Amino acid sequence: MIVSTIVVIFLFKTLWSNAPASQLMIRQGNKVVGTYDLNQNRELHLHGPLGESHISIVQGKVRFKQSPCTNQYCVHQGWLKLAGQVAICLPNQISLQLIGEKKPYDSLNY
Repeated sequence: MIVSTIVVIFLFKTLWSNAPASQLMIRQGNKVVGTYDLNQNRELHLHGPLGESHISIVQGKVRFKQSPCTNQYCVHQGWLKLAGQVAICLPNQISLQLIGEKKPYDSLNY
């Protein structure tokens, strides 16, 4: 019982690691708008079909600060800081994806 518990904990930590992100990739529609280093403080303003979205990069974290969409799901997503995390504003066709040294495990990799 103890051995199996240790194995499960080891596998959990190995496969489900939460590595910090180092870069932000922004997509608008089907194209990549840019890749940005997260070790900077920066405000980005992107124009989509609905209007302007404001994106904040602060001390290794990123978030949608403001968006013209009605539900504001992208803004409520909050700060992203781990590799593999994503925030999407579907109505304005803008997505944020965090990239790290190591890709995290998810169901798509399985």
